[in-house]
Amino acid sequence: MVTVEMSEPPPFVRLASDPLRWRLLRELSHGDRRVRELVELVGQPQNLVSYHLRKLRTAELVTARRSSFDGRDTYYHLDLGRCADALAEAGGALHPALVPHPADAKRSGSRLKVLFVCTGNSGRSPMAEALLRHRAGSTVEVASAGSQPKPLHPDAVRVMAERGIVLAHEPSHVDGLRNRRFHWVISLCDRVREICPEFPGHPRVVHWSLPDPAREIDDAGETYPAFRRLAAELDRRIGFLTAQLKNRNDEVKRR
Repeated sequence: MVTVEMSEPPPFVRLASDPLRWRLLRELSHGDRRVRELVELVGQPQNLVSYHLRKLRTAELVTARRSSFDGRDTYYHLDLGRCADALAEAGGALHPALVPHPADAKRSGSRLKVLFVCTGNSGRSPMAEALLRHRAGSTVEVASAGSQPKPLHPDAVRVMAERGIVLAHEPSHVDGLRNRRFHWVISLCDRVREICPEFPGHPRVVHWSLPDPAREIDDAGETYPAFRRLAAELDRRIGFLTAQLKNRNDEVKRR
């Protein structure tokens, strides 16, 4: 007779088994949100939503950052990398065969159209555009624009060059693209999120709350470290975005 060792479910399973926490995880998987937005989306009181957000933050699945547009607001962000690790751990705890294996990266289908938007179109959005194009190649049509465009920041060019990417971009105004159809429109700063125009075709609108690296000056008077942190954060998020885009080819064909 084989003796099976009984144990507690893995931490992620215990956390996600609560229906409200699962709803919060699902909503945050679509993009960064403020508490009042989550309250409206899940239909629960703010004190209850805040309680469960604290639980998720304690587990380091969710992080929080003050809005750069309105310092009284806080944006919550789901760390999909930690979620992936936690899910792999949970699967492995049930059976070794459930540990996920890398999926085939190649998939055919129509090109998805993605637009990244920030204020200046000088750092965050052109970096995101370049990183997605670098990862997805010809499978995605990607553009970027700003509400107050200005020349590329030299540190943006520098950090992209470190990754083997030549950042050659002519900043453009978002109003010049408002009649184009996109499948995804992703705002990268809190300010532009509030004024971003609507686009035809009902694209999926996502917000990534990312600070302006040009404003993060270190003790040596440099912004370069902030641009490096931004590049790493964008690359991590775009890695998960690329996986989502690959799964949306069927949706593009239906449009």
